[in-house]
Amino acid sequence: MLSQGDRDGIAAAIQAAERSTSGEIVVLVAARAGAYRSVALLAALLCGLVIPWPLIMATQWSAASIALAQAIVVLAVLLGTLHPTARLALVPRAFRRQRAHDAALREFTSRGVTRTRGRTGILVYLAVAEGHAEIVADSAIAERVPSEAWSAAIGNLLDALRRNDAAGGLVAVVGEVGAILAAELPGSHDDIDELPNRVIVLD
Repeated sequence: MLSQGDRDGIAAAIQAAERSTSGEIVVLVAARAGAYRSVALLAALLCGLVIPWPLIMATQWSAASIALAQAIVVLAVLLGTLHPTARLALVPRAFRRQRAHDAALREFTSRGVTRTRGRTGILVYLAVAEGHAEIVADSAIAERVPSEAWSAAIGNLLDALRRNDAAGGLVAVVGEVGAILAAELPGSHDDIDELPNRVIVLD
């Protein structure tokens, strides 16, 4: 999803942004927030349950023929949803958003963003397949910066994603986040870089 040059550019943007703030910025880009395998199974099950009825009512097929048609339809649905993009197309938008939100919160905790000494970690999360971006801030930031303050930065990142410029969007959003943090949580002489500046990519 991101070339090595893209990753280096984002890492440099993080380093530059953190020079003027005690905030610790982590960027994570996931190809998708979930595999949605259960959606494929549910679709196959529903098709398997529905397909016999029109055949029973509109044809003279035998029970064996209908059972065979049912099996073929279920198999076709399962094969058709082997590709993640096909599975994702079956998932309602609200469910995709919720899955991405849950993934962002999970990554926020598991990546150690909550372990900074001043609770000044912040995660910029992007789920590419879902087209979802989110900024999750630790308590010291959340006390000073309302969640609405990140809305413009998130919108700009999603616009960049739609233009197939995720790398440019991430560099820009890191700059915007850094500017907000610098105003609310300026750096001090004893600040140390507590979290890695590299972008985390989950394929």
